[in-house]
Amino acid sequence: MIQVSDRVTALPGYPLARIPSIKRRLLDAGVDVIDLGAGDADGPPPSGTIAELVRALDETAMHKYAYQQGLPVFREAAARWMLRRFDAIFDPATELLPLIGSKEGLAHLVFAVCNPGDIVVVPEPGYQAYLGGTVLAGAVPHVVPLREENGFLLELDQLPADVLERTRLVFLNYPNNPTAAIAPRDYLERTIATCRRHGIVLAYDNAYVDITFDGYVAPSIFEIEGARDVAIEFFSLSKSFQMTGWRIGFAVGNATLVGALSKVKSYVDTGVFLALQRAGAWTLDHAEELIAPIVAELTVRRDAAVTVLREAGFAVEPPQGAMYLWVPMPAGIASADFAMRALEEEGVVVLPGSGFGPGGEGFFRIALTVPAERLREAVARLGRTLAACQAGAAVGAAG
Repeated sequence: MIQVSDRVTALPGYPLARIPSIKRRLLDAGVDVIDLGAGDADGPPPSGTIAELVRALDETAMHKYAYQQGLPVFREAAARWMLRRFDAIFDPATELLPLIGSKEGLAHLVFAVCNPGDIVVVPEPGYQAYLGGTVLAGAVPHVVPLREENGFLLELDQLPADVLERTRLVFLNYPNNPTAAIAPRDYLERTIATCRRHGIVLAYDNAYVDITFDGYVAPSIFEIEGARDVAIEFFSLSKSFQMTGWRIGFAVGNATLVGALSKVKSYVDTGVFLALQRAGAWTLDHAEELIAPIVAELTVRRDAAVTVLREAGFAVEPPQGAMYLWVPMPAGIASADFAMRALEEEGVVVLPGSGFGPGGEGFFRIALTVPAERLREAVARLGRTLAACQAGAAVGAAG
């Protein structure tokens, strides 16, 4: 009998795995489904980005292998964006690497910096690529629950001394998916200090750096003194520019870390499609004007959703970053049961906190991926689901 590897067997189920088939069944039955599950923007990419891609498609050279070197104009545009956005200078040839979306870069980094048995610190709830890359590389995940009372911050220096001694890599992501938490500057400073003290590589996932609200401006990790010694930062064009399916991002850091990641990738892919890199370069050079209307729309959606969630009985605060609401569940209601009931009975897709690991229990995630009116309708349905769950719990307690 053919068997899969122990590493594949050790991978947990992906939180979105079951939803598409259930959603399709409901749609086929005529149900009006409102999908607030995946963080997949409903709007189109910028028209200028599409036009630049179309122009590039007419050039034969754009259809050749990209390899890891990729298109110099993309590297240079990304370096210019880093300089404008964070006043951070990176050599586009040696300290910056195009990625097939930041997800693959995050997962492949473990292969680049860890040996089998090394500890990787993984936040929970968190993006599944962190845990997946760790398990597949043969490293040992040390899962750290993110607690609301601590601002959903992962405090490295609170880990046991023997764990820190064996830790080779830590994943951090702020603005955070799924909690939408942000990281104060003093937190980043003490995290960098701990990483330098213990020789830990910091993978800073900054996919939501541009999705911020109420005047908050998310930093680069490289605004923190000493970060270049230990950190590699990941950026994505997916969320900022509504380009999730395009799969293009980049990593920046010192030449050693970037070079190691590039070497791993040279064995598993041949780079980002060159025409996409050309369109990505145009996008980064026009980033500021392109992002503003997207954030303005997300602000309207956030405010509308928070208002109706509170009216429906959910205690939720408006986040300052990311495109999600991390909504607390009332005590006694399991997030998976709530999410499945919302889908099956009300046609609303949300992600249960437990889908991001046991540390996410007690919450569910809403993605701000539909207009405000649809969000209001979806939350009204979620309110009915909550009431039904609470009524069922009361009956069970009485019985």
